[in-house]
Amino acid sequence: MGGRAAKLEKCRVELGASEVAMAATEASRRKKQSEGRSSTRTGKQRSRTNWPQLDYILLVAVGALFIIGVIMVYSTTFDWANQEYDQPAYYLLRQLMWGVLGVAVMTVAAKVDYNTWRRFSLHFLVAALAALILLLLLGSKKFGAQRSFWEGSIQPSEFTKLAMVLYIADWLASKGDKIRDTSYGLIPFSVLISLIAGLVILQPDFSTAILIVLTASAMFFLAGAEIKQVLVGGAAMVGTFWVLIANSAHARERVEAFVQTLTDPSKASYHVEQALIALGSGGIFGRGLGTSRQKLGYLPVVHTDSVFAVLGEEVGLIGCLLVVALFALLAYRGFKIASQSPDVFGALLASGVTCWMVFEATLNIAVVTGLAPFTGVALPFLSYGGSALVSIMGGVGLLLSVSRGTRKSSLKKSSKPKQSALGNIASVGQKRLGTVMDLRRGDGRPRLSSTRRGK
Repeated sequence: MGGRAAKLEKCRVELGASEVAMAATEASRRKKQSEGRSSTRTGKQRSRTNWPQLDYILLVAVGALFIIGVIMVYSTTFDWANQEYDQPAYYLLRQLMWGVLGVAVMTVAAKVDYNTWRRFSLHFLVAALAALILLLLLGSKKFGAQRSFWEGSIQPSEFTKLAMVLYIADWLASKGDKIRDTSYGLIPFSVLISLIAGLVILQPDFSTAILIVLTASAMFFLAGAEIKQVLVGGAAMVGTFWVLIANSAHARERVEAFVQTLTDPSKASYHVEQALIALGSGGIFGRGLGTSRQKLGYLPVVHTDSVFAVLGEEVGLIGCLLVVALFALLAYRGFKIASQSPDVFGALLASGVTCWMVFEATLNIAVVTGLAPFTGVALPFLSYGGSALVSIMGGVGLLLSVSRGTRKSSLKKSSKPKQSALGNIASVGQKRLGTVMDLRRGDGRPRLSSTRRGK
């Protein structure tokens, strides 16, 4: 009996040990599952933090403008393409091809941290200047100008705008408060911009040169330059362009025609006259997509410089106001990104890209409506042109990169009070860009916060 009891006791002990081991195994399994789910959630959160920090409102505005542009490219070219190539969608397909490339460039530019692009700013500018010099030697001549390679396929001046904004943002940010010193700020800045604009003028392309100077000057002002520096630089710029235009028969004729239009609208140039007829014919709601009459041999360069006039004729005042509103939304989001940037370079880069797009759109619309002398500036996103589309999409990518950097910084410093890279509320009389951006402190300090100038 004693032996049987001992065996039973031994079995109970072994069974208990087995149950304990099974319980430990089950607990270990559940722990591993819990850790796996936790790591999965962490990975998803990390991926969400690394990529989707985008300004989706900006993307919607850009996407809408691009879609409208694709529609207008087909509307303005299908008849011409059918006559030339027996393929109505010839130019549409080419624009879509450039659009795909532009989206790819935008994605890469947005994905890479904008401070990484800063390290290559000088390389991009040197490459752009080399392309402009090569263009003067080997470029294709068209309409009396030498502005492109391969019969208009590639225009280096479009890529120069993007390279210029990137480098000027880097250069101004590196100067810090020294930008207010004439020997460190205004003089070298003027020499640099004169070099870039001079190579563009030699093509000749006055409108692009003016756009480059205006964009760079706005960035110089936002970087903290003194008002008197801006006034002196502006006076020198106006005087220089006045002399150049006076000595260019083609440019002088355009300015004289514009002045004549102001005094007597009935004497407007042929291009402006046809553009105004197109806009007036559209009325409020337009004739309908594809039914423009002015594009059929009356209005010059309908797919590039005059696309806004065709837009007005086909979709009316409503369509024109929609496009203007989309550009206004783009400007608002761009300046908002600049105002919230965590460092001076990001603020200058975002504001520079935004000024470039807004100035170009404003100049094109002003020309079409007879409010500025005729120029060859295209309408961003809407006009046909591969180089312009890819460059402008690259600029949007840089804006998105700055936006992502701002949001990452805000997540890391959520416990700290926010500080704008463009300063506090502007004093009365100093609000040059409205309430969107803060340009100068009330105590007279630079428009960019001095606490961030070393970044």
